[in-house]
Amino acid sequence: MAAATPSRAGLAASAAVAARFLPVWLATAALAVVASIAAPDALGNTSWSFVLPSATVLAVAALGQMLVIMHAGIDLSTPGVISLGGNLIAGVGAGSDHRLAPAILACLGVGVLVGFANGVFVGLLRLNPLIVTLAVGQIVLAYSSKYSREHVTNQPTVPHALSSWATGKPLGISAVFWTGTALTIVLALALRYTAAGRRFQAVGANPRAAWIAGLRVRTHLVFAYTAAGMLYAVAAILLAGVRISIDPAFGSAYLLAPIAAVVIAGASLAGGLASATSTWVAALALTFLTQMLVIMGLSSAMQYVVFGAAILAGMLVSGDRLALLLGRWLRPATPPPQAAA
Repeated sequence: MAAATPSRAGLAASAAVAARFLPVWLATAALAVVASIAAPDALGNTSWSFVLPSATVLAVAALGQMLVIMHAGIDLSTPGVISLGGNLIAGVGAGSDHRLAPAILACLGVGVLVGFANGVFVGLLRLNPLIVTLAVGQIVLAYSSKYSREHVTNQPTVPHALSSWATGKPLGISAVFWTGTALTIVLALALRYTAAGRRFQAVGANPRAAWIAGLRVRTHLVFAYTAAGMLYAVAAILLAGVRISIDPAFGSAYLLAPIAAVVIAGASLAGGLASATSTWVAALALTFLTQMLVIMGLSSAMQYVVFGAAILAGMLVSGDRLALLLGRWLRPATPPPQAAA
């Protein structure tokens, strides 16, 4: 009987992990079936030419948010980083292909700097991540607005090389999509198969145990926010290429959507495991849902109602909740007998 307990514990662990990340894949497949009946045009080539790049931008921003949430944090500076990053692409780039590289470096530098500042405030000074990242995000947004008025008003478009690359379609699919997919795969492999990635996950899953094991918990937390800021900057570059022109609302849609994508994908706001590929699928599902509602001709108000209801439903049946319930159900009712000394 004692030998059966470890087997059941292993079954519980495997089932909980599967239950955590499987629902978003099933829900996305179900959404495609509903779209084929209610809005067939949403599955057409014209629709996908919009959905894939937009979903990729959201997915890249959500990947950054995922790294923070894995350490029980949250980051509300995303719109600020994307806004300032886009304005830097237009302002530093000044419409010239020769200045695109410095513009991209400036965008990435801002993302890393903002992320590092968030990490220091949260990881080292132990300030509340919700308040800190919201405050930092507002400061960055204010500076973005100032920079836009001074440097971008006369040249609100990005260099042609970036927009030309973003509209390219290798193998018939958006270059933005291929870039985001490659980034997702690299991040997923790094988290799963590298020693640094496993340490990163271990710190998020149980910071106290990781500290006892000799891991630098605060360093990993600072790194999570810094890497997240860099991914927000990458999202800004991709979005600038897709949108071509930079307007005052650039990046404003990425305050809560990345958080929703991460949670729907099965991550817990209390920290722990997360899946980069499932996060990408969740971003795709949210973007596809929006496109389907537009094609169905729903009013803007009803689109928000349906979209909000879908997010609430996704939260209620999220993989994290299912994994918790399944783990409780499979947990042994009585502790295993102690071995004789």
